[in-house]
Amino acid sequence: MLAHCFAKPGAWADNPGDHEYPVVKVGDAGKLFAFLGSSGVGVKCGSTREEADVWLLRYPDEATVMPPIARSGWNDLAFGGAIDAEELFGAVDDSYATVVSKLPQR
Repeated sequence: MLAHCFAKPGAWADNPGDHEYPVVKVGDAGKLFAFLGSSGVGVKCGSTREEADVWLLRYPDEATVMPPIARSGWNDLAFGGAIDAEELFGAVDDSYATVVSKLPQR
């Protein structure tokens, strides 16, 4: 998953809390698009909480609301469960696209 995140144009790792796994950011302003962990990845799953809740309905055992930024449409998606790898990669791709679309055009 880390290699997939870093393959995105402008992606870079940050570890502001000195955690075992980094967060992945994009752009000069360092906007987050993925929180990596040993058991899953946190991604922006929609522009609103309602859009992100679709993941919770589809995968009640593998998708959870990501506090404290849940209201902004972020979820944690678990590795190794009902969500297959391609769908996880797609969720990262969508999170990246959503975040990049809000970056300054320069």
